[in-house]
Amino acid sequence: MTTATHPKATPPGPTTPSTGRRRKTPVRRRAARGTAADGARTTRRTRALIITGLVLFTLYSLAPVWWLIVSATKSQRDLYTSNGLWFAEFNLMQNLEDLFTYQDGIFVTWMWNTLFYGIVGTAGMTLISVACGYGLAMYSFRGRGFLMGCIIGSFLVPGALLTIPSFLLYTDLRIIDTPTAIIVPSFFNAFSVYLAKVYAEGAIPHELLEAARIDGAGEYRIFFQIGARLMSTGAATIFLLGFVGMWNSFFGPLVFLRSSEKWTVMLGLYSWLKVKSDQSVDLTGMVVVGSIISLIPMVVLMVSMQRFWRTGVSLGSLK
Repeated sequence: MTTATHPKATPPGPTTPSTGRRRKTPVRRRAARGTAADGARTTRRTRALIITGLVLFTLYSLAPVWWLIVSATKSQRDLYTSNGLWFAEFNLMQNLEDLFTYQDGIFVTWMWNTLFYGIVGTAGMTLISVACGYGLAMYSFRGRGFLMGCIIGSFLVPGALLTIPSFLLYTDLRIIDTPTAIIVPSFFNAFSVYLAKVYAEGAIPHELLEAARIDGAGEYRIFFQIGARLMSTGAATIFLLGFVGMWNSFFGPLVFLRSSEKWTVMLGLYSWLKVKSDQSVDLTGMVVVGSIISLIPMVVLMVSMQRFWRTGVSLGSLK
């Protein structure tokens, strides 16, 4: 006796009035279309928010520079009476002449001092930091972890806390009011050492150093001919950050330098602003023009060192 098998019952669907066949409902397709439309709207909304944020950040960053450029072209009277964000009577050439001739051209001396302190101090700091970072990354020795902990822990020590001990030490060494008091302390920067160590770990393969040792190269030759060249992008970053810090340094020169002929440009411009409150002489116009001139070395340095970052990015993409 056989039993008849019946097909699995399916729920009746909507039928067309002419044929009586079931009509397929595109539920999934409609849901997919709705999801795609929502995703497109979300993407456009996110892009609009990002562009708006970038525009606002750009305006916030460039507004002070624009104000400096506009104010540098104004006379002393227009600086206070005209619109601060737009030009008035063009007086830039007279402002530059007043800047470079005031007090026998002491502004040029301040610029030279700052450039000298920045280049010498930052070059020494870059060499020491790259060497220390290379040693911490490439060699294993007892106490390396403790030494690295001390370097990271030094980030927590405020620089102002070391002012009085440094002043007493420099007094004993008789280097107060000398360029040595500004240049030598800048040779040592814990953050630059940490940055060089991190970069060396990712840029220098240990196998390359072992191959150089097998070929008979000494450790100094390996460092200068292999390690330092592979760390050129990191060294350029360290140099730029150090130079910007030295160029904008104010507290150190204020404490350790006495003679105005040895001041940095930031300390000198501050002294001109202080003249207004002490002697009722307004030098704000020259301070504004001097601020614009003091930006030029940093802009030139940034443009000239772009190729190092471009090389580093290209190298990373090839790896």
